[in-house]
Amino acid sequence: MIDLLSYLYPWIKMLHIAAVISWMAALFYLPRLLVHHVERTTPGSGSEMDQTFQMMEEKLHRVIMNPAMMVAWVCGLIMIGLGMLDLGAVWGWAKLLGVIAMTVFHVWLGKQRKAVAVGQAKTGRQYRMANEIPTVLMLVILVAVVVRPF
Repeated sequence: MIDLLSYLYPWIKMLHIAAVISWMAALFYLPRLLVHHVERTTPGSGSEMDQTFQMMEEKLHRVIMNPAMMVAWVCGLIMIGLGMLDLGAVWGWAKLLGVIAMTVFHVWLGKQRKAVAVGQAKTGRQYRMANEIPTVLMLVILVAVVVRPF
């Protein structure tokens, strides 16, 4: 089985990268949708615009974010199993903790999407600030994996 996974490693890595790109795009986009939702309509009002934003947010979360995150995690775990992440080095743990933090942010966004749908939204400014979190986490992960300063 390990021989087969080693043979498939380039494909697993490619799928992992594609899933991470899709996941990151969605993590950048959902907070922006929430900003516009809370600033352009009354969240939870049931207006046509409110329903449109809810539909866009729900589909982004369910159709793109969740599957991309799951594929990224599965491929990442396979690569860990193949020894591609050095958990004996600080950079390996930094990457793993960055990915866990990204997953926590993903879950938080899902809860925010539901809160906005029932009219319990944060402010546009708060969602704008939250929009910076995936960028910071992405940079931590990239520095850990590419630069490996520690």
